Amino acid sequence: MSTGRPLLIPSPRTPNTPQTPSIPTYADLAKRSSGDLKPVSTMESNIAIDNTSSIESNYNSSSRRSISSHQSRMSGTNSVKEVILADLGSKRVRHGSRGTDSEFMSMSQKEINDDDARLVYINDPDRTNEKHKFTGNSIRTSKYSFITFLPRNLFEQFHRVAYIYFLVIAILNQLPQLAVFGRGASIMPLAFVLLVTAIKDACEDWRRHRADRIENNRLAWVFMNGQFQRKKWKDIRVGEIIKIQANDTLPCDMVLLSTSDPTGVAYVQTINLDGESNLKTRYAKQETLSKVPEKEKISGLIKCEKPNRNIYGFQANMEVDGKRLSLGPSNIILRGCELKNTAWALGVVAYAGRETKAMLNNAGAPSKRSSLETRMNLEIIILSLFLFALCTVVSFLAAVWLKRHKDELNIIPFYRKKDYSEPTPDHDDYKYYGWGLEIFFTFLMAVIVFQIMIPISLYISMELVRVGQSYFMIQDTNMYDEATNSSFQCRALNINEDLGQIKYVFSDKTGTLTENKMVFQCASIWGVDYGGGKASSQNDGVGNPVEVDRKILRPKMAVKVHPQLLELAKSGKDSPEGKHVHDFFLALASCNTLVPFLVDTSDPFVKLIDYQGESPDEQALAYAAAAYGFTLIERTSGHIVIDIQGERQRFDVLGLHEFDSDRKRMSVILGFPDKTVKVFVKGADSSMFSVIDRSLEKNVIHATEQHLHAYSSVGLRTLVVGMRELSSSEFEQWHSAFEAASAALMGRAALLRKVASNVENHLCILGASAIEDKLQQGVPEAIESLRMAAIKVWVLTGDKQETAMSIGYSSKLLTSQMTQIIINSSSKQSCKKSLEDGILMSSRLTTQSSFTNNTVGSSGAAVTSLALIIDGTSLVYVLDSELEEQLFKLASKCAVVLCCRVAPLQKAGIVALVKKRTSDLTLAIGDGANDVSMIQMADVGVGITGQEGRQAVMASDFSMGQFRFLVPLLLVHGHWNYQRMAYMILYNFYRNAVFVFVLFWYVLFTCFTLTTAVTEWSSMLYSVIYTSFPTIFVGVLDKDLSRRTLLKFPQLYGAGQRQESYSSKLFWLIMMDTIWQSVAIFFIPLFAYWRSTIDISGLGDLWTIASVVVVNLHLAMDVIRWTWITHAAIWGSILATGICVIIIDALPFLFGYWAIFHIGKTAEFWLCLLIIVVAALVPRFVAKIIYQHFSPCDIRVAREAEKFGNFRELERMEMEMNLMAEPQRR
Repeated sequence: MSTGRPLLIPSPRTPNTPQTPSIPTYADLAKRSSGDLKPVSTMESNIAIDNTSSIESNYNSSSRRSISSHQSRMSGTNSVKEVILADLGSKRVRHGSRGTDSEFMSMSQKEINDDDARLVYINDPDRTNEKHKFTGNSIRTSKYSFITFLPRNLFEQFHRVAYIYFLVIAILNQLPQLAVFGRGASIMPLAFVLLVTAIKDACEDWRRHRADRIENNRLAWVFMNGQFQRKKWKDIRVGEIIKIQANDTLPCDMVLLSTSDPTGVAYVQTINLDGESNLKTRYAKQETLSKVPEKEKISGLIKCEKPNRNIYGFQANMEVDGKRLSLGPSNIILRGCELKNTAWALGVVAYAGRETKAMLNNAGAPSKRSSLETRMNLEIIILSLFLFALCTVVSFLAAVWLKRHKDELNIIPFYRKKDYSEPTPDHDDYKYYGWGLEIFFTFLMAVIVFQIMIPISLYISMELVRVGQSYFMIQDTNMYDEATNSSFQCRALNINEDLGQIKYVFSDKTGTLTENKMVFQCASIWGVDYGGGKASSQNDGVGNPVEVDRKILRPKMAVKVHPQLLELAKSGKDSPEGKHVHDFFLALASCNTLVPFLVDTSDPFVKLIDYQGESPDEQALAYAAAAYGFTLIERTSGHIVIDIQGERQRFDVLGLHEFDSDRKRMSVILGFPDKTVKVFVKGADSSMFSVIDRSLEKNVIHATEQHLHAYSSVGLRTLVVGMRELSSSEFEQWHSAFEAASAALMGRAALLRKVASNVENHLCILGASAIEDKLQQGVPEAIESLRMAAIKVWVLTGDKQETAMSIGYSSKLLTSQMTQIIINSSSKQSCKKSLEDGILMSSRLTTQSSFTNNTVGSSGAAVTSLALIIDGTSLVYVLDSELEEQLFKLASKCAVVLCCRVAPLQKAGIVALVKKRTSDLTLAIGDGANDVSMIQMADVGVGITGQEGRQAVMASDFSMGQFRFLVPLLLVHGHWNYQRMAYMILYNFYRNAVFVFVLFWYVLFTCFTLTTAVTEWSSMLYSVIYTSFPTIFVGVLDKDLSRRTLLKFPQLYGAGQRQESYSSKLFWLIMMDTIWQSVAIFFIPLFAYWRSTIDISGLGDLWTIASVVVVNLHLAMDVIRWTWITHAAIWGSILATGICVIIIDALPFLFGYWAIFHIGKTAEFWLCLLIIVVAALVPRFVAKIIYQHFSPCDIRVAREAEKFGNFRELERMEMEMNLMAEPQRR
C-alpha cells in the first residue's frame, strides 16, 4: 500500500472547485476596525498569536494559524502524565492520589528563568556554546571502551557473590602454606567462567559500537558559510540551522523554523521514538516562515527548558525581530523522527547527542530477577554452611590427631615435622608452624579442597539454558500473529522460569483483550436510537464515492449504515430531524485532528481516503460520517473541506481545543458560509452532561442517557456530541482570552484549559455515538484456560463500568453464576464501609458454600465464585492508605477483579498492592503507553504489539501479538521452563556435593592432611567440563509433558504454583541421596584395592570416573524426552571424562603419571564401576518407583496417560487433581 500526498491544500480556495462557497469577511462579528483574529488551536503547546493582521485578511490569508494534530485520545487515558510522573526522581509516586495531576502541572508551569534555561542563539553555534559547552551530537549506546572493558566488565561480574568466593579460594591457593592444587589449576574454573561471560559481553558491545559508528557518521545538511553543506551527525552543534529532506531521519531535537508548506506544516513519523506509525503534525512560527538562510541572515534567541525525558512536552520562547513568541511541543521535532509528506524542513538545533529526548529515554525496563534464582540463594547459603561444617570437622579431627601423635611427628614418614635434608645435628621444622596455625591452615586448605560444593558453573549454565529456552519460545509458530506480522520476542532472558509460577494476571482491556480497531455501530440522534441490529452493510463496502480532480475518492474503511438514518442524512436540513442528523455528522467529520491521505489502488482513477490519526475512535467516527455522506476530504492549517452529499463545503477552523484527561472532551470552532460561528464538542458522557444545558430538550437528554446505558451494557464505547452557536461578542471574548492564555509564559496550560471550559458550556445536545471494539480471537477460551489453571485474572481499564462489565461477560471473565461485589464510592468513609460490607458478604457466602458442600457430601467442591468490581474514584481513597489491606483481603477471596476508570499509575498501584502482600508471582499485560508503569511493576511484563504504538512492548520483558498467546506462553513454555530450571539447579547442587563428599571421605583416611587422590586438573574440570554439558542440554530440550496435554489440562500448571519441582524438602532429600552415593563411590574401590599394589593416583582416577558415570546415569534416569542431542551429551560426557583422564595421566610432569593405565587393565576396575553404579543408584530407583506408584503427582499421572495413550483414564482423574494450595503471605 503506497501513501500519496496528503489532501492538504494551502490556498484558501480549492483549485478547480468553483462550487465551493467562499467565506465572508466576518466584519459583522468584530466591532473593532482592526484586530488580531485568526484561526487558532488551543492545545497546551500552541503558540502566541501576533497582532498584525485584520479579521478580514486573517480569514482570507493563505498563511493560516496552525492547528496541531497532536492526538486526542478519547479513551480517557493520558500517557503524558505517566511519563512525567515516572521520572520524578526520588520523589515518591502516590498511585492513588489525585494530587499527582496538579503536581505535574505545577512543574510544567514554572516560568523559565536564565538559571534554569538553555539559551540557543539561532545560526550562531559559537556564541551558543560560549558560556556553556553543550554536548556534541555524537551518541554512545555502548557500555565499554577498549580501555575500560576489562576493569568494568570484571567489576560487573564480581557483583555475584559466588565469584568473589571463588576468587578468594584461588588467592588462598597461591599461598605456599595452603597450596593444595597447582596455582594455574586453581584459577582455571573461575577464569573460564569469567572469560565466557566477557566474550559474550564483548560481542554484544561490539555490535553497539558498530551501530553507534554508523549512526554518528550519517550526513545531514547544515547551514555553514552562507550555504547548506553536508556534515556528519556527530559534528552537529547546538544553535546550527539544519535542513531535513523528505523521508530523512532527524539527527537531533530541532525547533522548526520553516517548511516546504506555505503554512509551515510538517508531517513526522515518530515510530523510532514511541513506536507509533501514524503521522503527526508539527508547525513553524509565522514569523520565521518566510526567512531563507541563503538570502538573509537569520538571528534570534531561543530560551528553552533544560534537557529532560518528557517526549510529549516542550516549553520555550523565541525572540525574533523584536517579537517574543511562545514555543510548545508542536514546534519541536525530536531526534529519530522521520519527515513525511513534506519536501523539506528547516530548524535550529536545540538539543544534541545524549541530551536529546530520545537518548535520555534510552533506558531499558527495570532489572528483574527470577524468583527461582532468589530462592536458590538460600540453598547456596545452606551449602556454604555445610562446607563450613565439613571444614570445621576436618580441622577439629586434625587437631585431635596432632595432639595424639605429637611425640611421633618427627619420625612419621608421611608427615615428618623435622627437616632432615641438611646434615646438622639440630634440625629445623619443615613447614610446621605450630599446633594452632596447623589447625588454621588445615581449615583453609579444606575450604580449597571442598570449594566445588558451591557450583561455579551453575550461573553460566543458567544463562545458556535461558538462551536456549528463549530460542524455542521465539521459534514457536503457535505464537506468531499474522495480522501484525509479529512473532514472540524475549526481551529479558533472566526470568523465563517465572512464567511457570504466575498466580495473578493483570490485563488492560482496550487493545489487549479487544482488537482496538474501532467500528461505528449505531447512534442516538436527538433522542432517537438508530441501531438495534437494523444496520446493514453497504453494497460497495467502501462508503460514498467523492469526485475530486476527475478522480473518485472512496473511504478506506467500510461502515454499516442504518437505512432510515441514511435517508435522513440525504434529505438535508429540510426537516427538523434532518437538521439534527446534519449537525451530528458534521460534528463527527469536523471535530477531530485527522488528516486525509490518498492511497493508490489498482485503478489509477480511484483512490482510497485513509484518515491518519493517533486515535482509532476518531478514525471510526470519520469513516462513519463519510458512510452517511459527510466526507472529510481536505484539511489545511486554517480550514477544512467536507463533501456533504456530493456538495463540497469549506469551513474555516477558527479554533481547536484538544482533548485532555481533565476535561475529557475536545471542541472545534467553525466558521460557516452563512457568517455564523458554531462550536462542536464531543467527549465522555461523564464530562459532557456537565456542560450541556439541561433546561433545553429534557426529553432528548433523558432518552440519550438511556441509550448510552444500553450501548454500554453491550460493550460499546460511547461519546456524547453537542454544539452551540457563538455570538460575535462571545467569539471575540473567547479569542481575546485565548490570545492572552497562549502568550502566557507561566501557567499556560491551565489558562488554555480554562479558556476551553468557558466556551464549552450551555451546549445543546445532538446525540451520542457507539463504537464497537471487538474481542480478540480466542480471548474467552484463553481466560477460561487461565482460570482452570488457578490463575486469577484482574482487568484494569479506563473504560466506564458498564462497558467493562459487558466485555467481562463476553470474554467469560464474568459469569452469571458469580456473585458481584460492586464498589462505587465518592468518599473515603463510604469506601471503607463498602469494603467492610464486601468482606462480610464474602465471608458469609464462603461459609454458606462450605456448609452446603459438607451437607451434600461433595469432596473438594469450590467455594462460591465472587467478582469484585471497583472504579477509579474508589481506588483514589484506597491506594496509599490504610484501606489497601482491606481491599486485598476482599480481592483475595474473589475469583475476578474488574477495575474501571483507572489511571495509569493506579494500575501500577494495584499491582504493587498484591506484590507487597503475597509471595505469588504477578504478570501484567498491556498494549499502550498507559500500561507501561503496570508492566514494569509486575514480576513479569508482557507487551502486546497493537494499535497504540510500541511503548508497552519496549518496556516489557516479553512481547507478542495477541492475548490468547498467553496460554501457550504460560501453560506450555512457562511449565517447561520452570520444570527444567528447577531440576537443573538441584542437579548442580547434587553432582558437586557427590564429588565433595568423596574427597571428604578420603581426607578421613589420610590423617586429615588434605592431600587428595584426585588430580588437581580433574578436580577443577569436574564441574566445568565433565558434567556441565549434559545438564545444559537437558535444561533446554527435556519435556515432562507434551504441548497437547498441557493445553488440554490447564490444572497441570499448578505444579509450578505449588513449587513442586523446587523446594526445601527436595533439596534435603537430594542431599541425603548424595551422601549415600558418595559412600558407594568411595568405599567400594577402597575395600576392593585395600591390600593391592595400585597406588593412590589410580584409585583417584577410578573415583573420578565413577563419580562422572553415576551423576550422568542419575541424570539419564530423570530424562523424559530423549533426543540424539541428549544422548550425545550424556554418553559423550562420560567418554570425554575418560579421554581427559587418560591425557592427564599421560603427561609425565603431572602427578599420577600412567596411573589410569595401571588400574584400567585390572578386572577389579570394571567390576568396581558396575558395582558402584548398582549400589549408588538402585536405592534411588526403588524409592522413585514406590513413590510414583503409591503417591503419584498430577504430572506423573498425565505422563503415564501420554505414554500408554489412556486419556480416558486421565479425564476420569482430572476432577481428582490436587487443589491449588494457597501460598503463605509474606
